[in-house]
Amino acid sequence: MSKSAPPALVPSAGLGMRKKVDRFFAALVTVTSFVSVLALGAILLFVFVEGAQPFLFGTARGVRIVCERVDGLWVNGVFYSGEGTVELPEGTRDIAISFAGVGAERGLYLTVDGSELTLAGGAAELANPEAYVYTAEFPGAMPGLAQKVHIILPEPPYSFFRFITGLEWRPTYQKVYGILPMIAGTVLASFGAILIGVPIGLLCAVFLAEFLPEKAAAPLRACIELLAGIPSVVYGFFGLAMLSPLVKNIFHTASGNCLLTAVIVLAVMILPTVITIAETSLRAVPQSQREASMALGASRMQTAWRVVLVHARSGVIAGVILGISRAVGETMAVILVAGNSVQFVDSPLDSVRTLTATIAMEMGYAQGRHGSILFSIGIVLFALILLLNASILLVRRPAALGRARPKPRGL
Repeated sequence: MSKSAPPALVPSAGLGMRKKVDRFFAALVTVTSFVSVLALGAILLFVFVEGAQPFLFGTARGVRIVCERVDGLWVNGVFYSGEGTVELPEGTRDIAISFAGVGAERGLYLTVDGSELTLAGGAAELANPEAYVYTAEFPGAMPGLAQKVHIILPEPPYSFFRFITGLEWRPTYQKVYGILPMIAGTVLASFGAILIGVPIGLLCAVFLAEFLPEKAAAPLRACIELLAGIPSVVYGFFGLAMLSPLVKNIFHTASGNCLLTAVIVLAVMILPTVITIAETSLRAVPQSQREASMALGASRMQTAWRVVLVHARSGVIAGVILGISRAVGETMAVILVAGNSVQFVDSPLDSVRTLTATIAMEMGYAQGRHGSILFSIGIVLFALILLLNASILLVRRPAALGRARPKPRGL
């Protein structure tokens, strides 16, 4: 009886090189993971710091004066040359301004009382174009060349309770930041999309995984995965061009851009995500589970719903959570079809604005406190997504514990 040859030994030089390569890639993965986590933490910290500023600090310590077409001016006895911003010491109540006009010395005497500014003396007219901002204008020798002095009063810290429960959003002129209607609009649009999209997505996933032959399911699966990669602006344009006129003609409304259109578009958008992840989880269930169920006399439908879906619940819930996150965080599609009116809706045909739409529409021109408030909206949106996902996990946990708890044996 012949003996087999012993296996060839790996050269020590090759083994040493493999160890070096393994150590290199292990170090590379460690460094990459650390940098990624650090970058994510830095981004979250930046957003939270920016978003917390409006509720902890005022906009400035003292009054600020911005000059327009003014070469130089005296403020409380101190001369400032050139156009720019003059920052007065904190607590300044009386302001005396004088600057060279057209051949004559002009003066302006103001008194600061909290968030109000009164004109104590001077030839200028004092206007209040927006909250905490006053403008004094002196006519120039030529039209359009008037000298202007803008006095900006410091804004106190904004109330977080007023921010969350406020009903009005007027950030530009009145400096009022109430986001409760936007929170309600976000919740209604997302909840409506979940009610429509999640059941349809689960039914489609069960049909693809359990009842449709593989030759027919493969092209459908590819099409669904392709739909998941379509940009959201394309869905929004489809809703604006097709769904909005349809809703307008069916319900005879002034505009088809409303909550109902937004719900339908969001439901269609989350379908590919829910279907793909749920169907993948269903196909991952071992075939032995199906065979055991059918051997006990269960039908194919009973096996799909009572056995396969139960075993794949973790993946299915993950797909539902991702679909909810996409619905809550969607921006462009909602901007195009929701109408974007900051109000409480009385019916699904009313215009609505979401939190993400507000950030996207106003971040381009927001300045000062307005920009920081938009970061605060981002924090509220982050907390809302966490709350929804945590609610799903908490609902799932008691059911899982109930199934895992052993039943008492009868005597």
